[in-house]
Amino acid sequence: MTLLVVGSAALDTVETPFGRVSGALGGSAIYFSLAASLYSPGQVKLVGVVGEDFPREHLDFLTQRGVDLKGLEVVPGRTFRWEGRYDYNLNTAETLATELNVFADFHPRLPQEYTKAKYVFLANIDPELQLEVLHQVKAPELVMLDTMNYWIEHKRAALTRAIQAVDLVTVNEAELRQFTGTYGLFKAAGEILALGPRAVIVKRGEYGAALFCRDDCFTIPAYPLAEVKDPTGAGDTFAGGFLGYLARVGECTPETLRCAVVHGCIIASFTVEDFSVNRLRRLTWQQIEERFQEFRRFTHFE
Repeated sequence: MTLLVVGSAALDTVETPFGRVSGALGGSAIYFSLAASLYSPGQVKLVGVVGEDFPREHLDFLTQRGVDLKGLEVVPGRTFRWEGRYDYNLNTAETLATELNVFADFHPRLPQEYTKAKYVFLANIDPELQLEVLHQVKAPELVMLDTMNYWIEHKRAALTRAIQAVDLVTVNEAELRQFTGTYGLFKAAGEILALGPRAVIVKRGEYGAALFCRDDCFTIPAYPLAEVKDPTGAGDTFAGGFLGYLARVGECTPETLRCAVVHGCIIASFTVEDFSVNRLRRLTWQQIEERFQEFRRFTHFE
């Protein structure tokens, strides 16, 4: 099944208590694509924009991983750059600098073949751009949306319209409470479900994730790790594992949604073990399957 992702491609500078990288490969569409390509090789189609300074080696790497880049525009100017710092509370990043550069004028233009994608991920971008994508895709089977506090505060009306038009919404706890004005996760998720989506997936960082449907809920802890270096991109790779798994099995049922949450947590757990996309570069399907079995053993209680 084809997987379309529309989001950012970036060059990140990140500092944590465990090291620092400068100008590293990043961006929501990049993280998602690398995770999803492990589940659906050759089926991931990326739409975004980079500047002329975007290293050729990154394009080659994405191509080698089977990511279709016909929708990635290369235009005059500098690539979107983000600089952030984490302290020992790795759940929250301090943004030190944001340079939108060519991303400031980005409007997604889907190649004709992309409009037929069956699975769509609208990464964390302006909800008006997310709506532009929805107007271009023909008949997707499943659309998943991500967002952030900035859009909730500044583009609430457009974000609400986007949420009403998708099947799945993924947010973190703070964003869920901010959007609904409700503290309790069950009630807050119910308010988003009332807008139309089939499910809400709440990312809880080091505490795992929760899935809320109209008549079901499911929670899972994070995979226990001995070492965490950089949480950047964990949420986007969670989405890549989640939607990539659903595309791989070709169905969206209560059972497959639960397994998708586990796979999302697994991919995110690999991501945070190294800086940027470094851990994803050497990740194999066998390692994913092994960690899935370990996760099953860790969480089994009967």
